[in-house]
Amino acid sequence: MLVSDIQAKLLIVDDLPENLLALEALIKREDRAVYKALSADEALSLLLQHEFALAILDVQMPGMNGFELAEMMRGTEKTKNIPIVFVSAAGREMNYAFKGYESGAVDFLHKPLDIHAVKSKVNVFVDLYRQRKAVKQQVEALEQSRREQEVLLAQLQVTQGELEHAVRMRDDFMSIVSHEVRTPLNGLILETQLRKMHLARDNAAAFTLDKMQAMVERDERQIQSLIRLIEDMLDVSRIRTGKLSIRPGQFDLSRLVSTLVETFAPQISAAQSSVNLSADSPVVGLWDEFRIEQVVSNLLTNALRYGAKSPIDVSVYVEGENAIVEVRDQGIGISEENQQRIFQQFERVSAKHAVAGLGLGLFISEQIVAAHGGKITVQSALGEGAVFRVSLPLAQNA
Repeated sequence: MLVSDIQAKLLIVDDLPENLLALEALIKREDRAVYKALSADEALSLLLQHEFALAILDVQMPGMNGFELAEMMRGTEKTKNIPIVFVSAAGREMNYAFKGYESGAVDFLHKPLDIHAVKSKVNVFVDLYRQRKAVKQQVEALEQSRREQEVLLAQLQVTQGELEHAVRMRDDFMSIVSHEVRTPLNGLILETQLRKMHLARDNAAAFTLDKMQAMVERDERQIQSLIRLIEDMLDVSRIRTGKLSIRPGQFDLSRLVSTLVETFAPQISAAQSSVNLSADSPVVGLWDEFRIEQVVSNLLTNALRYGAKSPIDVSVYVEGENAIVEVRDQGIGISEENQQRIFQQFERVSAKHAVAGLGLGLFISEQIVAAHGGKITVQSALGEGAVFRVSLPLAQNA
C-alpha cells in the first residue's frame, strides 16, 4: 500500500458548532475523515472507537476543558501517542501555550487562526502519521514474512528429513533385496553348477531317483523364496497405488488356520519348535481367503523366526462381532519403541538377530487386515515373547 493511500482521521473538539464547521472546512480533504465533538465526553467516545492522526482541542470548554482532556488522553494506552494541537481565543499573555505543552501538546494555535499555518501544520502531522503507519505496516509485513519463512523452513526441514529417511529406506531396501534375492539364487546356481559337473563327468550315480527328489525339493524351496520376495514387493507397490485387491468369499477361518499349520510342519520342525492350535469351533466369515492366509502365514513365520525354539500358541475364536486370530510366541519379545515401527515398511523386529525377508510382512499384513475393516495389534515386552492379534469384523456377513 502506498503512503498516499492511507486514510487519516482527524478529531476536532469545540463546544461551539460554528467553530467546528469552520475548522472542518479548513482541514477537510478527500483523503481525510474529520470527526467533530462538542464536548470532552463526546471526544473520549470517538477516541475509543477510532485511530486518529491528530486531535485539535479547544482549550476553553465547559465541564472538562481541553487541558484536562489532553491529560486523560495521555494516560490511556490507546490515545497516548495521538498528537494534540490546542486552539485558544485567549491572549498570549495568559501563558496558555506553556500550560498546553505541559499537558502534552505538540503545537498551540491562537484565534483568529492563520489559515495557511493551520493547513500547513495539519498536513505535516497527517504526513507523519501516514509515514509511521506505512512503516508499521512494512514491519508487520516483514514480521509476517519472517514467520512464513520460519514455517516454510520448518516444512523444508521436515521434507528434508522425510527425503533422507526415504533415501535410507531405499538404500536399506536395495541392500536387503540384493541379499535376500542372492540367497536362493546362489543355491540354485550352486545346484546347477554341481549338476553340470556331474554331467560333464558322466556321473550317473549323482542322478538317482532319491537324489533327484532331494534336488527338486531344494530347487522348489529356493524358487518359492524368490516368488515370495517378488510377491511382497508387488504387494507394496499395489498398496502404494491403492490397488491391493480384496476378493471376499465365505470360508471357515478355523479350517484355514488348521490347514496352514499343517502346511507349516517342515518350517516348524526346522525351527525346532511346536505349535499348539486352538481352533475347534467353525468361524465362518466373508473375507479374502488368499489374503487372510497371507496374514496368518506372516505371523507364523515371525513366531518361528523369533520364538527361540519355544512352543507357539495359535487360537481362532469369536469375540463379540469380530473373528480373532491370535499367534503367541515365547521368544525374544519386542521393545515398546520397536512396537511403534514394526508395521512400517522394511522394518525388522530386532537388529541384534540375523533375520531373513524384506521386513514387509507385518506392513503388508496390517494393510490387508485394514482393507477388511479390521485391525492387527501386538502385545509384548523384551524377553517375554509376543502376542499378535488379528481382529476381523463379522458384521459384513449378515
